[in-house]
Amino acid sequence: MEDAMQDAASAAAAAADADGAQAPVADAERVADTFLAGAVGGPAPRHRARFHTLTVAEVRPLTDDAVEVTFQVPGDLQPEYEYLAGQHVALRLHLDGDELRRSYSLCRPPSAGSLSVAIKRDLGGRFSTWAQTELHAGDALDVMSPQGTFTTRLADLDGRHLVGIAAGSGITPLMALATAALARSETSRFTLIYTNRSRSDVMFLDDLADLKDRYPSRLALYHVLSREQRTAPLLSGRIDEQKLRTMLDVLVPPATVDEWFLCGPFELVQLCRDTLTDLGVDRRHIRHELFTTGEPGQVVPHAGRPVVVKADEPVCHISFTLEGQSATVDSPRSAHETILNAALRVRSDVPFACAGGVCGTCRARLIDGDVRMTENYALEPDELERGYILTCQSHPTTDAVVVDYDV
Repeated sequence: MEDAMQDAASAAAAAADADGAQAPVADAERVADTFLAGAVGGPAPRHRARFHTLTVAEVRPLTDDAVEVTFQVPGDLQPEYEYLAGQHVALRLHLDGDELRRSYSLCRPPSAGSLSVAIKRDLGGRFSTWAQTELHAGDALDVMSPQGTFTTRLADLDGRHLVGIAAGSGITPLMALATAALARSETSRFTLIYTNRSRSDVMFLDDLADLKDRYPSRLALYHVLSREQRTAPLLSGRIDEQKLRTMLDVLVPPATVDEWFLCGPFELVQLCRDTLTDLGVDRRHIRHELFTTGEPGQVVPHAGRPVVVKADEPVCHISFTLEGQSATVDSPRSAHETILNAALRVRSDVPFACAGGVCGTCRARLIDGDVRMTENYALEPDELERGYILTCQSHPTTDAVVVDYDV
């Protein structure tokens, strides 16, 4: 295992070597290469956020508390499940009378006929615990069509340097991004800084080692362990601001990087964003995705909570378009409800997953009126400028609002 976790010095030396003979390109990489050739730098495929029931093809252990789940995608549904590396899907489970929805990043490059996610067990997490103990090949599960904008904007990857910083299960979208980007261009480079508590917590350890073997001169891989001592002090201990600044000075000078991808807990992502910005990196070149917001105990609804509109009570008229059909619902001012909650009271198929402002599944465009968003961990500045909102976090501040889920 230690061979797969090179120290900074040996990793830097390996980066100076030539790739040498390449192994035959896998089918998944050929699909990724073809798909990226037409899609990198363009908009991610936008599907109607719709659930379909897919069959589990394989459940593969990654660590003691993480598994990779691969789903079969039948031919007639393949157009619904085209995706870019870095996107995610929502999974839906009915357990003990409750509907549970969880969003997971796709961890493999685009491949016709299948898609894979990695699920790490959270302490007290009902869905992740069930997936670890009860989910098996042959089972069926509801899977939403792929969503998300955590993808590269570069139209041409030749000679480009992409960097990913991940913690724990934040590695999942970066596995897909790194594999696809390196396969797409013979001159692209990818640097990955991946932090975990210990060796036993490292997800995709062997897969990362294989990727490093395939692209020794173009993939720089740095494993950082917070609770185990590494040979290189820089790769030992928790990543704080001082350690991060040293890494950016010694391992990944920002001036050499074209695009950044940050994925993990809120504290790490925010630290990286703030530090990079302070060093002069344009926010437009920093992509981020969160797996948690740091707010435990959040209840995710499966339908709009009941709201009674009393006679002569001030209301906001909420109109929305979804799948070409328009609907209207009145929301009492006193209820302080979100657009998502109000919309779910009249249409149960309104798209959402986390309901915490993280995944972006409930994204819609504000056509008229104004709202106040409580949180936003999913929308990029350019999306906000174009009028997009997260309906799970948006509270109307005008007498009427109009939103469009189809734009």
